[in-house]
Amino acid sequence: MRALRETLGGVARALRANVWFPHVPLAVALAVAGAHLLWVTFGPAWRESRGGVSLIVSTFRPVDLPYLLIGVGMVTMSAGLVTRSRLGWVVGIVLTLATILVALKVGHPAAGYLTGYDGALLLALLLAWRTFDRSSLTAATVFALTGGLLLIIYATFGSFYLGSQFSPPINTLVGAFYYSVVTMTTVGYGDIVPRTIEARLFAVSIIMLGVAVFATSLSAVARPLVRGSIEHIIRRREGQMKRENHFVVVGATPLAYNTYRELRRRHQIVTLVLPALPAGGEFEDADVVVGEADSLEVLRRAHAEAAQAVLAMSDDDSDNAFIVLAVKELLGRARTVAAVNDGKHLERVKLARPDIVIAPQVLGGELLAMALTGEQVSGEFVLERIFHVEGGDHLPKAHP
Repeated sequence: MRALRETLGGVARALRANVWFPHVPLAVALAVAGAHLLWVTFGPAWRESRGGVSLIVSTFRPVDLPYLLIGVGMVTMSAGLVTRSRLGWVVGIVLTLATILVALKVGHPAAGYLTGYDGALLLALLLAWRTFDRSSLTAATVFALTGGLLLIIYATFGSFYLGSQFSPPINTLVGAFYYSVVTMTTVGYGDIVPRTIEARLFAVSIIMLGVAVFATSLSAVARPLVRGSIEHIIRRREGQMKRENHFVVVGATPLAYNTYRELRRRHQIVTLVLPALPAGGEFEDADVVVGEADSLEVLRRAHAEAAQAVLAMSDDDSDNAFIVLAVKELLGRARTVAAVNDGKHLERVKLARPDIVIAPQVLGGELLAMALTGEQVSGEFVLERIFHVEGGDHLPKAHP
């Protein structure tokens, strides 16, 4: 099993799986789920009308409206998964779960297939939650467009279906689209008026959803823009900083932050590499590089090749191993330190050949057992077990 895991790890590194897996396959799977849902729901009418829209509209049933909204949403939101968007991941889970619930509650000719395929997709999305950790302008734009498109579809088809309950009646899709836009934007010219309770409640739902979607879309787009401006300012500050003979600490973990504090307390130059900007506090004035540290471009921005040491201290042992390999590709003089969070990964991390492997969490249980049973714990034993280094090597002392 160990040989198989090492072989699979080598294949993953050769294929650069961390660049495209698992978010790209999941994006494709979500798009396929949405396209299939639309096809099994509206495909027969489409084939019968030979690609025309008139028969599809005339045979449209209100019970099919959820499938139309979910299918379009899945296909559109798959673009968000490609960018590893947290927002796209959340919406994808909601849409997948909605498909299963609607198929079971409302009923569908392909309910068995939908629940099986979408159930497996939902499980895969949940297992890959660590992958989707980005907030980008692209994903926010996709979300805004998807929300607006789904709202227009809902309002237009709903207005057309309830057309006889308006005065004058809505008899065309163009008229339904016009009424929907005028209502959801709260303009309300008054030339088309709902006459029944059902039609009035429908108009209220359009207004409320319109305000909610537009407000949410605006905030979703504005946040990445503001964040991008802040990151641009930070990158300009990066260009003015001199990074040489410094330490590069990678990871937003307690171990990384504590290491940063101790190095700074010893008056060392330290650069933090984080996946996102820290929320103020003591790191407000820190030298921070934002990005994925297993990327050569991010490591070059941190001047890792000119550092004394690069300390890979993220909470993912695989990422720490990839960071060590990336540092070695730079061919600089920096030594590498890899943190191990799970003892099962210790040997695999050593395959990346870091100069030091630090595994404090692995040692905790053994030290506690020794203390409770009265065994002597020496300083040499602790150093040997925490720092897994051959020949007693240690990091060189920093220059004052």
